[in-house]
Amino acid sequence: MTDVQLPALVDELLAEARAAGSGRAARTVRGHTDHRLRQTVIALCGGSELSDHESPGEATLQVLAGTVRLTAPDGDWSGGPGSLTDIPPVRHGLVADTDAAVLLTVALS
Repeated sequence: MTDVQLPALVDELLAEARAAGSGRAARTVRGHTDHRLRQTVIALCGGSELSDHESPGEATLQVLAGTVRLTAPDGDWSGGPGSLTDIPPVRHGLVADTDAAVLLTVALS
């Protein structure tokens, strides 16, 4: 059984992101081995981004703190704490409008 205290982890990763030159920090909390789901908490300083990249397959993004924009060719999605969206199956990016943390959940094949 996995027990992760997300508020504490968000605080920890945001501190790491603020100290990192990239303005980012992440930790996989589920899905290291023998799991069908992988969950990763990603923290981004305001103004930082994950540039356009390929879709990981079936996946969702839940905002844990701050505000972010998921950018895609057919339009952007903006979310704040508690917001959840499907990640489109196309190239996309993620921009932190403020210091933010998200939970990325990916269904592994």
